[in-house]
Amino acid sequence: RSTHKKYLRDLRDLRGDLTGFSAAINFHGRNDIPFDPIRHLGSGAVSANVKAMTDALPEVTIYTDGGCRPNPGPGGWGAVILVPGRDPRELSGGKKEATNNRMELTAAIEALGAVDGPHRVELFTDSTYVRQGITEWLPKWRASGWKTAGKKRVKNRDLWEELSTALERHEVEWHWVKGHAGDRWNEVADQLASAAIPRAPLPIDDGKAVHLFTAAAYSGKKKAGSWGVVLRFADSEKGLSERVDGASANRMHIMSAIAGLEELKRPVRVHLYTVSDYLENGATTWVPGWRARGWKTRDDKPVSHRDLWQRLDALCKKHRVEWHVVDGKEPPQDLEYAKQLAKDALTVPE
Repeated sequence: RSTHKKYLRDLRDLRGDLTGFSAAINFHGRNDIPFDPIRHLGSGAVSANVKAMTDALPEVTIYTDGGCRPNPGPGGWGAVILVPGRDPRELSGGKKEATNNRMELTAAIEALGAVDGPHRVELFTDSTYVRQGITEWLPKWRASGWKTAGKKRVKNRDLWEELSTALERHEVEWHWVKGHAGDRWNEVADQLASAAIPRAPLPIDDGKAVHLFTAAAYSGKKKAGSWGVVLRFADSEKGLSERVDGASANRMHIMSAIAGLEELKRPVRVHLYTVSDYLENGATTWVPGWRARGWKTRDDKPVSHRDLWQRLDALCKKHRVEWHVVDGKEPPQDLEYAKQLAKDALTVPE
């Protein structure tokens, strides 16, 4: 342990150009060439024993994720720690009030803190905020007394400082992975974060709001999708559904929300319930970015179901919509009814 401490002190001296940021900051998944002070100093500048200690550190791989529903609002974080020869270790936690960015940072902080002793860490995140903070912003913030380029206070400074401290114990190599793209451990971290979000009992007890329960169904055999929605206000209830040939389940989830909101003739407060993360994330997180990029994804590809997202975006601007993602294993009774309406619509002959 004392040898590792001496190694880390030596490493901090070697990496002074990073304004005291003592972990090696390499970030894969970017077009630019990552800067490694040890590599760029040349082999002559680094003693053989320090390099040997770098290789001798035990290795660990970490996947992290975090988010809120809505943002800001109740949040959760999740992390998976993978040590060779051991079972995966899963961590998670939640906050009643948070933001997506704070949960992403918390996930990294908690995961690194859970690793005993100095390690070589491969850390994977799908957060562009964390990616840019580590590779671009953090050294500048520290040098400027935690002020942005616009001379404003850095948001989430407390967590950035915690992360900086956590990095001093380890050799961290950062990797960015695209979220919701099939990466096994990223998906597990996402599920852990989602499950950790504190949730109020559903449906919400709000007699002055309209409650929309949305659902979708899909049949590969029939090559058709369907949607169902239940509207409830006080003691009044109405159910709607429709089958659409050639439609996907995701398209039907969006359509269920649109159909329910279009039934409302004047602006009102709405609680909208769904089992679809895709629908909730799209409406609350992705749409603003798509709109700003001319309805293109970060990969500069056309947004799928743009016509429906634009309709939903306009309706969400008209009404005050609060989104609630429901556990599909224990849905409210009205959501069960909406699901049955969708299933029944799917069985209607062509």
